Amino acid sequence: MAENKIPYKIFLTEDEIPRAWYNVRADMKTDHRPILNPGTLQPMTESDLEPVFCKELIKQELNDKDRFIEIPEGIRDFYKMYRPSPLVRAYCLEEALKTPAKIYYKYEGGNTSGSHKLNSAIAQAYYAKKQGLKGVTTETGAGQWGTALSMACGYFGLDVKVFMVKISAQQKPYRKGVMETFGASVTPSPSDTTEIGRKMLEQNPDSSGTLGCAISEAVETAVKSEGYRYVLGSVLNQVILHQTVIGQEAKIAFEKIGDYPDVIIGCAGGGSNLGGLMLPFMADKLAGKQAPYFIAVEPANCPSMTRGKFAYDFCDTGMVTPLAKMYTLGATFSPPSNHAGGLRYHGMSPILSQLYHDGYIDEARAVMQSEVFKAATLFARHEGTLPAPESAHAIKAAIDEAVKCRETGEEKTILFGLSGTGYFDLGAYMLYNEGKLVDLVPTDDDLARGLSAIPEVNL
Repeated sequence: MAENKIPYKIFLTEDEIPRAWYNVRADMKTDHRPILNPGTLQPMTESDLEPVFCKELIKQELNDKDRFIEIPEGIRDFYKMYRPSPLVRAYCLEEALKTPAKIYYKYEGGNTSGSHKLNSAIAQAYYAKKQGLKGVTTETGAGQWGTALSMACGYFGLDVKVFMVKISAQQKPYRKGVMETFGASVTPSPSDTTEIGRKMLEQNPDSSGTLGCAISEAVETAVKSEGYRYVLGSVLNQVILHQTVIGQEAKIAFEKIGDYPDVIIGCAGGGSNLGGLMLPFMADKLAGKQAPYFIAVEPANCPSMTRGKFAYDFCDTGMVTPLAKMYTLGATFSPPSNHAGGLRYHGMSPILSQLYHDGYIDEARAVMQSEVFKAATLFARHEGTLPAPESAHAIKAAIDEAVKCRETGEEKTILFGLSGTGYFDLGAYMLYNEGKLVDLVPTDDDLARGLSAIPEVNL
């Protein structure tokens, strides 16, 4: 290590935690299309959204003018419990791959929720408390978001009702235990506690659940419960906004060591981790400056960006939420069961969808589950951290890029997001180690059924 000028971990100080979130919409050449009222198909207004979301979060959702939005001190004080997060140089992985590339990752797993989700959870809970609400409802896939929101609501003394995708609840029972420890009530979705859940179960009693269905149940519960609002862990603008602390810190860390990434890679589910890491660097590209090559990596069994359609679609299976212009597989699409529960959403963030459509996100890749766990295992053995299956999608692409550098001799700087840890995913790792992990990929006919349900909206 003595000959290395750059340390394994590049830390920032508390004073370097961002004081404002970066709002990329103010810089985008083509802003994404407005979200639409599902009843009128007209752009949603603040008053339309008030029955569902917190007032301050609605303002952030619709804000397309302010490049930076100040982070309240109450949120920054909480951030100081686990931020700034380190930028890590993956020296041991580089050596194992025999690559001339420099590989870095931004590590977001250093909190009890084990993921980046806490960055937005604490902000949304803060605004709910400030508004005087009794509690909030939400959905969760793999459980990272539900865990993070449970922590945040426990901190502010808010009630929280979590609808967890049924297959994930079965695969990750200890996530449920952590959420309940922080005071949350957790219901596997689809459930018989909501009208939408009962309808889904009537149609398919053996349903393994989807994020779209869990969203529908959470929204229904919020609007029918006095003093509650719905909050979410990905996709919408407010969440992408909060996550930009990740990329802002990464930029500062790279400035400290006199480097800049040639390639940035993030796993792609709904877009929160991907956007949080990429967008502060995307600002350079939108300004015509030197910028990285951006790669979004999604599971082959839920390929919204690589096999989906750029169209207006409902954000939930029950079709009660606003419609968003995004890359989508259709709100009724149910992906084959997989162990990257946080990447099972049928659509992609409207912001990131527009950037990908316009060519600012350079590439989207879909990767197979077995290859993801192979990459995760290699990373764990050489870097000492067991990655979440979601994060391992980015690791797979980072390894592929580093191998290309070995073959060409290029000395690129690669940055990827390690969005969380995989210690609640040991069942999946055991299946992989036993050779029992199955790759399931939707056929064209499977996708056609979901795509055929996308509404026709000309706007």
